[in-house]
Amino acid sequence: MPPPPSSPTENPFIQPALPLLRAPTNTATKRLFVAATRMNDGKTTTCLGLFAALQSLYPRVGFIKPIGQRFVEVHGHQVDEDSVLLDTIYNVHVPIESMSPVAVDGTFTRRFLKNPGPMLAELEDRICRAFDRVSWEKDFTLIEGTGHAGVGSIFELSNARVAKLLRAKVILVTPGGIGRPIDEIALNKALFDKAGVEVAGVILNKVDPAKIPLITEYAGLGLQRLGVPLLGVLPVQQMLSAPNLLQVVEEIGGRWLNAREAGLLERVHRVIVGAMTAKGIVDYLQPGVLIITPGDRDDIILAAISSSRLPGGKTIAGLILTNDTVPSEKLLAMLAQTRIPVIAAKEESFTITSKIHGMTVKTQPQDSDKIPVIKRLIIEHVDLKKLLAAC
Repeated sequence: MPPPPSSPTENPFIQPALPLLRAPTNTATKRLFVAATRMNDGKTTTCLGLFAALQSLYPRVGFIKPIGQRFVEVHGHQVDEDSVLLDTIYNVHVPIESMSPVAVDGTFTRRFLKNPGPMLAELEDRICRAFDRVSWEKDFTLIEGTGHAGVGSIFELSNARVAKLLRAKVILVTPGGIGRPIDEIALNKALFDKAGVEVAGVILNKVDPAKIPLITEYAGLGLQRLGVPLLGVLPVQQMLSAPNLLQVVEEIGGRWLNAREAGLLERVHRVIVGAMTAKGIVDYLQPGVLIITPGDRDDIILAAISSSRLPGGKTIAGLILTNDTVPSEKLLAMLAQTRIPVIAAKEESFTITSKIHGMTVKTQPQDSDKIPVIKRLIIEHVDLKKLLAAC
């Protein structure tokens, strides 16, 4: 049997990358592409902090997320949530639709596969025009990717290809550690290298503060062997992964029974299942604690009401009443005299608790308490001079 063909053009299963059809006209504005090794590695958080840091160095900073997969409707345009978030916080002074030129909806990939050539040309043109628009009269443009280097390959617009299209160097964000992060960075770097894109550095995220010296030393040595600088090590911030009560309600499909306005920005730091006696629950009646209990546990509800009425007493983050069981009208009237957020949910305690613990918590425009923390995180733990020199 003859050996299989080895060149990409001979092997029907290995297709060469399509040539770029377009390029931005802007070649003067400095730029940086932020990607990650996996989903939910902290790429958006890094961009939020980097944007603030860049604003302290450059008077005019632009932003674009070329490919968006989670989007909302803004003035008739599908706009990626991260672009809306960043524009809400920083008021970037560019048209919001230019900050999010391509939205990948439910039928996007199928439409592309039926008509790849013309659609790719249109998408590249749209991205380049948007980049030129957001970079107009800007000193620096921050580009946010959509995940690891290969995301988007199915429609020929992977992160590696988009970074090449926009002539940008890349920094990679990855969870802290030594072995696994280096392995994942090596994989991602291989894809960027193949596209002709330089990985200018790495930021390690969510590192135990006690382990920062160890990880900085040994991850730094591992990255050095790959030829990639370590630009920063970010300590884990529990607050950034704490959802607000509104996010919890949306996750579990709950309905508000009391103090919705007070509960919108309540941050949940601890979840307690109220299966103990009222005496046992007393120690948990603290701010930031979310208690999950059946709606017929009058003793626990009364304990929460009493705690909120103590001199200087602060309310818990909220009460979730399971199995769609609502307290008596008299108890509801007592709750209405407090600022305790109360939510009714259809499911039982274990299911609700599992959903909350499995949540992916994204920073939202209303999370005003998180933004200063994110800004400090980047300014204090990323070597900006080294980053800019690498770019």
